[in-house]
Amino acid sequence: MMQVLVILCWSAAAALLAWYAAGVAQTITYVTLADGRRKERRLPLSFKLLLPLAPNLRPMMEGPGMAAAREKADARLVTAGFEGLLSGWEFLALRVLVPLCFGIPWIALIHAAASVSPALAASAPALDVLGVALLAVQPTLWLRKATAQRQRAILRSLPFVLDLLTLSVEAGMDFMSAMQRAVEGRTVDELGEEILRVVREIQLGTTRRNALRTMSRRIDLPDMRSVVNALVQADELGVSIGSILRIQSDQIRQRRFDRAERLANEAPVKLLGPLLLFIFPAVFLVLLGPVLHRLFLSLR
Repeated sequence: MMQVLVILCWSAAAALLAWYAAGVAQTITYVTLADGRRKERRLPLSFKLLLPLAPNLRPMMEGPGMAAAREKADARLVTAGFEGLLSGWEFLALRVLVPLCFGIPWIALIHAAASVSPALAASAPALDVLGVALLAVQPTLWLRKATAQRQRAILRSLPFVLDLLTLSVEAGMDFMSAMQRAVEGRTVDELGEEILRVVREIQLGTTRRNALRTMSRRIDLPDMRSVVNALVQADELGVSIGSILRIQSDQIRQRRFDRAERLANEAPVKLLGPLLLFIFPAVFLVLLGPVLHRLFLSLR
């Protein structure tokens, strides 16, 4: 009777945990744009599950010893587009909670499987360390991937936005109105979010050069820094912004073409490994498999 009661309790706990995880997985997380609109940002399920536990580690993560790591995490989260949704101390807390909360079940699962299969018992410690290590680096890898995706999206749309700004400025509009027009005439993407923020900061009293430099630091892309530096210098020297924008757009397209050409030249070298590991053995088996089969039968 006691065993049945224990099984029922564990089953109920597992069912409640699954129900909670399913509910959390369906929640949608948003960030608020500069104009008040909200845009969806996807967080990993592990983050959603563990964020309610993050305040328990807040005193430690906001201590003076974690100031540098917290500032770095804040800057990276801003670059990835999660400002206002995930703070630096929460991200540092998740780096501790993910291996702690998911590593214990992983170790228990490995040792349970090792008790059933003696062949797995020898490799159980290595699997424990490997699983906990992967869980420990998972938040950092996720943030790095999210940052790279957002930067690639900004880099793809940058030449088109510069063309729109060039046409608007050369048609007689001032630069502020041209930025507003570039955002209004298209879907608000990652670069549109940053331009909206620049426009709102200028409306609130920030100088144009400071707003542009802040955007350059947020995005953290060499091409964006080049564009912003050119615009700031044009503003200081009184040079025509339209010609500067056209030159920067042409240079960015040329750099993008050079990157594509370099990646195309690297493709044969990267394909050499899969070719040797998978394709050649498959061809060998397809061509010589029947011959080896007949030879084996004849030897028998």
